[in-house]
Amino acid sequence: MGLAVKASARQHGFTLIEVLVALAITAFVAAAAYAGISTVLDGAGQLRSVAQRTEALERALGFLDRDLRQFVDRPVRDEYGEEQPALSGGPLAYFPLSLTRDGWYNTRQLPRSDLQRVHYYLEEGALWRAYYPVLDRLPNTPRLAVRLLDDVQALEVRFLPDVDRLEVNRDGIVDTSSWERNWLVDRSGVNPALVPPMAVELRLDLGDSGQIRRLYVLPES
Repeated sequence: MGLAVKASARQHGFTLIEVLVALAITAFVAAAAYAGISTVLDGAGQLRSVAQRTEALERALGFLDRDLRQFVDRPVRDEYGEEQPALSGGPLAYFPLSLTRDGWYNTRQLPRSDLQRVHYYLEEGALWRAYYPVLDRLPNTPRLAVRLLDDVQALEVRFLPDVDRLEVNRDGIVDTSSWERNWLVDRSGVNPALVPPMAVELRLDLGDSGQIRRLYVLPES
């Protein structure tokens, strides 16, 4: 009889309160661990988004840099047979910026020119770059477009006609307030050839990071 009592005492288990306390501690630890992992994952996702945005911005600016630094004074003929200047743009133009550029790589040795006609414009809240496979196009010549950058609210281009308009303020910043907003052919015949400007300013208003401003001195042809 005495042996039975001692064996029963050694088989003592957890009480209901102890089990509930253990479950509560486990739940608290699990919640804390999940919150920590969630914070790490959110931070990684934000870093990935910032990196992708930065890469897209650098890619778009890279296209703009190359095109404007390789500008060449070569007018083209549009699909209606009318001559278009080597560079044009502004809010009154069909595209905010159109130009002919050199250095179009031809790695496949196709029967085409190394010059390329490109256009920059906004559509669906994004910056687009379009080009044609030929310089002087026909009505059925396809226009190829690439979406460069999303969340672009505005694209503004200003043109420096001559050195007399070049002004630098006391902080060493070029003042473009007097530059031309449009660079178009004067159909009245005063300046039908429309010589290229000396320099171009580009302003991109981005929804997430404000305005980006770039100045380009065009190469002399």
